[in-house]
Amino acid sequence: MRTANIRAMIGGTLLLMSILVPASAAQSPTRASEQPNSQRISVQTQGTGADVILIPGLASSRDVWADLASGLRTSHRIHLVELAGFAGTPAISNPEGKVIAPAVDAIAEYINTQHIKAPVIIGHSLGGEIALMLGARYPDLVGRLMIVDALPFYTLTINPAATSETAVPHATAMRDWLLSQSAEQFVAFQNTSIARLARTEAVRPALVAAGINSDRKTVADAVYELMVTDLRPELGRIRAPIEIVYAYDPLYGIPSASVDMMYRQAYAAASEIHFTRIDDSFHFVMLDQPERFSSAVASFLNQ
Repeated sequence: MRTANIRAMIGGTLLLMSILVPASAAQSPTRASEQPNSQRISVQTQGTGADVILIPGLASSRDVWADLASGLRTSHRIHLVELAGFAGTPAISNPEGKVIAPAVDAIAEYINTQHIKAPVIIGHSLGGEIALMLGARYPDLVGRLMIVDALPFYTLTINPAATSETAVPHATAMRDWLLSQSAEQFVAFQNTSIARLARTEAVRPALVAAGINSDRKTVADAVYELMVTDLRPELGRIRAPIEIVYAYDPLYGIPSASVDMMYRQAYAAASEIHFTRIDDSFHFVMLDQPERFSSAVASFLNQ
């Protein structure tokens, strides 16, 4: 597939950027948690009660969870993760180009050092892949998983027959293209992307700003890793129950049944799994349909 086709098909979906206005985080008291491996992640906590770890997506701020956290923190202790290099968080030296796998190790270390018992993990997009990898590689550390609008192998959206090996040329082309963009091209790309990612126009400017404030190399490396990582063979190792929440809108131009089938086929190897589709939403389900999303999370936590 030519690079131009890759761009057209994935476009902004590769910039799985999350937001809410940064001021929203200041509306409630938070404290930064210091932990080993803090170079890879930072964590803020809110509330008291059963532990819920929230992981945002690519080039995303923890503030994407602001609305959800405002409701949950009255009965739960919320751990809001942010990855180095995303949404203004300082980047770190990353010669090996790995972003996702080291973040998984850092979150596992955080769970251990903070003595958190069987937390619920909720991850959006790239954060969903982190959650899956955490459940597969550290099965004793997690209680339940909610994966929001994410697949165990992203490149399935380009080619249903893709493998990690066949994804390499596409991933390399996308990484190199992102790195080669001028500042003006990068801004234009993100504006175009966000129109496909967020149905709600009011949130789009902040989403664009979150991407602009992300480190370009970190984003490009994460995109590459996302595109070549196939977690389907690891799904069987996950012992925690899994809830998949995904978006659908008629503007996708394909039948909802096709989207349903794609998700079910992608997660066929998972043993204990449930699917919830939220309609009239683009990729940022928590922003496009906050009430429905919060209701889905509440039902999941109350099971």
